[in-house]
Amino acid sequence: MPDTLPAALVTSFSLFIACVFAFFIAGGYLLLFKIKKANHLFKHPYLEGRAYSQYPLNLRMEILLDYFIRLVFPKSTVWLAANSNRLLAHVNPKAIPMDVKWPIVGLWGSCLIGTPVMVILWILLMSSGSK
Repeated sequence: MPDTLPAALVTSFSLFIACVFAFFIAGGYLLLFKIKKANHLFKHPYLEGRAYSQYPLNLRMEILLDYFIRLVFPKSTVWLAANSNRLLAHVNPKAIPMDVKWPIVGLWGSCLIGTPVMVILWILLMSSGSK
């Protein structure tokens, strides 16, 4: 195992950095240029009472998570995906243009991939320091 540890460290670190860059690029593009279009296309029920900008950051990210789940798992009826698909049942994921899809999927996809990669990276770092 000691021979593969440096390669595993380099691979996991590179993947983690790629996820960080994807998160910031997709999130920045989405929040700067496409959030109004995304909210108009998805018509989230939470946005009937208030504007998107009036919600705190955690609820804004939860709305974007609902969009992500509707795009990636449109037929899921389990747990969190069931609630998102129920709230956004009126949205056809195939009708959403790609210029709105990619930043949403990039933002949350990089989070979902980056989180376990970060845990693996920390485990590898701790195991390499115990020599």
